[in-house]
Amino acid sequence: MTTTLDAALVRIPRPRDEAAHEAGRLLDAKTKPLGSLGRLEDLACRLAAIRGEVPAEPLLPAIVVAAADHGVAAEGVSPYPQEVTGQMLANFASGGAAVSVLAREADARLVVVDAGVIDPPSIDEVRSGTVKGVRGSGNIARGAAMARQVAVGLIERGIALAEELAADGISVVGVGDMGIANTTAASAVCAALLPADPSSVCGPGTGLDGPGVERKVEIVRAALRANDLSEGRDAPEPVEVLASVGGLEIAFLTGVMLGAASRRVPVLLDGFVTGAAALIAVGLSPDMGGSLIAATRSPEPGHPLVLERLGLVPLLDLGLRLGEGSGAALALPLVRAAVAILTDMATFEGAGVSRA
Repeated sequence: MTTTLDAALVRIPRPRDEAAHEAGRLLDAKTKPLGSLGRLEDLACRLAAIRGEVPAEPLLPAIVVAAADHGVAAEGVSPYPQEVTGQMLANFASGGAAVSVLAREADARLVVVDAGVIDPPSIDEVRSGTVKGVRGSGNIARGAAMARQVAVGLIERGIALAEELAADGISVVGVGDMGIANTTAASAVCAALLPADPSSVCGPGTGLDGPGVERKVEIVRAALRANDLSEGRDAPEPVEVLASVGGLEIAFLTGVMLGAASRRVPVLLDGFVTGAAALIAVGLSPDMGGSLIAATRSPEPGHPLVLERLGLVPLLDLGLRLGEGSGAALALPLVRAAVAILTDMATFEGAGVSRA
């Protein structure tokens, strides 16, 4: 039976501080000066808090990449044609995309989801995540991205996938996105929820020049006006923002995050678009923010604002702006290493090494 959004929200626990403290105690007993592994120790403690216990074995990773098309692409906010979304979906599934390569290197399961691509490839490796046959969001510069019931349905499909993965033994989930023009939707979501002026959250995306970014800012302003989300109104409700100016894949990934958090599965965020989904998820359940780990910092100007709001410091800062879950895949070896120092590193007592 599909878990409803309300049921998932009730199940989301707070991180267990006691588990973090126990991990810290174990780390302090290892053969090293106190705190000498820096943020790797912080990561180990955060993983323990999210899982609710100190990990005793390596975490089994998966990366979920959700793809969908955006009606706002008609406004010329991306240098790439819309059909690239479906083409890249096939590239993910066939193993040729960056995240495909990086997931293999990280020994992570790659789960590719069609959340609303207009012309999706017909291949078994792409999972269907659509709701009510909706393919492509509406043009947010002229109206709503989707009906509210579609947004909720997609969230619930994402929750169901996260629960399925957890039941299959997956214990850490990275999230990634694909969708031509989706940084425009993400910018609109962030402008509404932070709130922030569109000029502070809009960037080049997949490669816009200066005038292109200026046009993107104006399109985001138009989207906020068209959906009654302009600055000055009362704080909007997260699902309202999602349905008004978000994207189908953003809705699905919001559900993946909520479902993972409800099962104490850490969530590795990728870049700006997944950050926008995280804002929605945390707006629905503040407790779930404790299940998030920022893999990377995107050069998109809105991303640092999102990370600040979420209270996250990224593990990596490599100038990545690809999306796809590529940053999440690159951060997985750090997750593996953080667990390994807990499980495999010798203690002073066990190794017969004198303490300072």
